[in-house]
Amino acid sequence: MSEFRGKLRLVYKDFPLPSHPGARPAAMAARCAGDQGQYWAYHDLLFLSQPDFSRADLLGYAARLKLDGPRFATCLDRAQFREQVEADFREGEAADVTGTPTFFVNGLKIGGLLTLEDFRSVIEDALRQAGGKRP
Repeated sequence: MSEFRGKLRLVYKDFPLPSHPGARPAAMAARCAGDQGQYWAYHDLLFLSQPDFSRADLLGYAARLKLDGPRFATCLDRAQFREQVEADFREGEAADVTGTPTFFVNGLKIGGLLTLEDFRSVIEDALRQAGGKRP
């Protein structure tokens, strides 16, 4: 992001895989953390800790980040962000996303892991095609 400052926009969408039973609660938990300003820190903990996504684990990650525990637990237990997570999932299905990670760069779908150099190349190509305009 810093390399292409002002020319690149990151939009992150939830796509909790149905084959991973803890994925939906984890996605909602990350949104609950985001409600307290800690989305990315919580997101990173989830990826370090997967597949440990039990309720106790999710609450533990919140405690590790010093989030307001009762507020986080209420958010999680009420599935406060279920609609948003489900809307992201449906959007992914409509775009023929079948797995994670999946990236879109100016409409080009790229599935799977990419090296930093591969990402750089795809972004540079997209910027050239767009005439250097901000995506």
